[in-house]
Amino acid sequence: MPDYGHELRFGTFITPQNTAPDQVVALARLSEDLGFDLVTFQDHPYQPAFLDTWTLLSFVAARTQRVHLAPNVLNLPLRNPAVTARSVASLDLLSGGRIDLGLGAGAFWEAIEAMGGPRLTPGQSVQALSEALDVIRGIWAADERGGVFVQGEFHSAHGAKRGPAPAHDVPIWLGAYKPRMQRLIGQKADGWLPSLSYLQPGDLERGNAVIDQAAQAAGRDPREIRRLLNITGGGTDPRAWVDQLLPLVLADGVSTLILPADDPETMRAFAEEVIPALREEVAAERADFPSAGTGRSARALSRRVSGIDYDAVPASLAADAVEPGDPTYARVRHSYVHRGSPGLVLRPADTAQVAEAVAYARRQDVPFVARSGGHGIGGRSTNDGGIVVDLGRLKTVEVLDRDRRIVRLGAGLRWREVAAALAPHGLAVSSGDSGDVGVGGLGTSGGIGLLARSYGLTVDHVVGAEVVLADGTVVRADAAHHPDLFWAVRGGGEYVGIVTSLDIEAMELGDIVLAVIVHQVDDTAGYLARLGELVEQSPRALTPFTTVFPSGDGQTFARVMLVWAGDDTEAAVGAIERFLHLAPVLQQQAQVAPYKGIIRSTGDPSAGHAQPATRSALVAHLTDEPVRTAGRLMDTGRLQLIQVRAFPGAAGEVDPAETAFAHRDRAYSVLVMPGDDPGVDDEWDPVVDALYGNFETVTTPETVAKAFPPATLSRLREVKATYDPDGVLGRTSLG
Repeated sequence: MPDYGHELRFGTFITPQNTAPDQVVALARLSEDLGFDLVTFQDHPYQPAFLDTWTLLSFVAARTQRVHLAPNVLNLPLRNPAVTARSVASLDLLSGGRIDLGLGAGAFWEAIEAMGGPRLTPGQSVQALSEALDVIRGIWAADERGGVFVQGEFHSAHGAKRGPAPAHDVPIWLGAYKPRMQRLIGQKADGWLPSLSYLQPGDLERGNAVIDQAAQAAGRDPREIRRLLNITGGGTDPRAWVDQLLPLVLADGVSTLILPADDPETMRAFAEEVIPALREEVAAERADFPSAGTGRSARALSRRVSGIDYDAVPASLAADAVEPGDPTYARVRHSYVHRGSPGLVLRPADTAQVAEAVAYARRQDVPFVARSGGHGIGGRSTNDGGIVVDLGRLKTVEVLDRDRRIVRLGAGLRWREVAAALAPHGLAVSSGDSGDVGVGGLGTSGGIGLLARSYGLTVDHVVGAEVVLADGTVVRADAAHHPDLFWAVRGGGEYVGIVTSLDIEAMELGDIVLAVIVHQVDDTAGYLARLGELVEQSPRALTPFTTVFPSGDGQTFARVMLVWAGDDTEAAVGAIERFLHLAPVLQQQAQVAPYKGIIRSTGDPSAGHAQPATRSALVAHLTDEPVRTAGRLMDTGRLQLIQVRAFPGAAGEVDPAETAFAHRDRAYSVLVMPGDDPGVDDEWDPVVDALYGNFETVTTPETVAKAFPPATLSRLREVKATYDPDGVLGRTSLG
């Protein structure tokens, strides 16, 4: 068979001996260090000399960071498929999308029977595997409505609840040698995983033919099915290895080669000498005889949109690119509260790939946007029919200088991940109240966080940034390099570049004191005015976030979340107790907790919830006209929500000219959610003269002008003209 055109991948096959479990784990970690893509373990649950494969995979997942892991292959007769589906999905979520699934129909039937499993004939084992695939995929299809129903002879599901969905599109590879199993691969599976030692000359060619024919009969493109192989031979001569493996790739279509890996020196030699040489020769052959096709189904290809040259996606990005017809599209198309239908989502792994993605996207006849965390209340992190450059894989956390508290954060991180990573160092960075907000979006626009009054805004502590410009150039922006760009990045970053990492000065912080008070509110404007008086009299160590919302019975409630930046409980209680007297208290609680414990997930950032539009205002006091207007609208039943975030303190001491976030005379962010009442805008717009762009879903020249004072907006336009003269960045124009 010809080369199927898949990117080459290399794996290891480690014997799970239980006599030295630490050595097994060490070999897995060595595989990752050497650059292998995949680590696999055989699964023989009846073998007392082996570690349990699933337990081992879970442990190794916790001890590695990059490499994919898979059973090679999982013994289905002793593994319930519905439980297996949830186990795989759970470990995939916990590991950040690094679990693949090799499945086997079973062998060694006496040993399986001894463990309580069924003895099946060859035909029955194929049928059982087919039913299991339906159950597993049904469990993973969390977006589909209703339960999972599979009426099988050996495996059934009778309304099983769906979910969780794995973090990535988990491929299912089948270990198979006979035509019936190979036909099942063509019909339902994602890969063929035999062992070379069990094959006779010509078996790969014959098996490929069976798989391809079955795939075509099922309406699939054979190129959707990856060919994997557990290899043998080669000896110690790298040239002999290359000579043996090259025809397996080019003539038999094998694209994942898995090395027996119980000897560290063999692994090292293979990684350092064989893999580079083989990649080079395969690339040369493919350059002379390029393989056609994408490996996507005809259905997927039919959902491509015009204006995008899909065949021109850079090779470094193609494997992780997601199109509308791909199974993982539902997990990357939306932001948290905005639905989108982009024509292509690119998922670069580093800054160099971001630069490639930007250069490619500019050449297409569609708009493009960048997305970091994906929360995106403002709605600017997805689109319809365009390209999304998703930075979600840029997740590095580095403590660059502990004495100066300088940390480097990848733009794709979410703030709960940052809080967890910095906690062991006794550090924290003030961020929003949702742990699912992305570093890149908040860290370049403002950052009104739960520590804002003592720490200031997040942008106030950014000391450097790596930025991909609109032409694909990568630059460093800080006080000494491109200072004009550095100014703009801190408050207007989306307009001037795509930030891939931020260097931020963190604060020393261990535990904090958290209190939550729920009040009954009769006069919203009056309640907020009293709240403002208390905030302005409080020590700056205390930062309150307040949410006012109606109940279903005509009552209005306010939930005040108060964070004291430190563990001085006596001082904290003294400051917090005063808020108990604002209005009748329905609920109160307080605790000392690590900062990471309060930066929690608030929901799937890619869920695409149909949330109504939100409007924003920045005010100096909670007696200002926008707050009085919000109170009146709430009391007359025309708002679903008011949120008030306090942030002056340290933020108010920064020179307004220091950053592109220049509303330093304001002390509160006010967000309102009008619901379905279009008349709210007519009453809101005239009373608002400043706003926070992250919370504003109405994007007009007028709202942009309110996000930046006139002198700031003029300066930002000048910087944009320098770094993005064609105006390709930023979903809204600066005018």
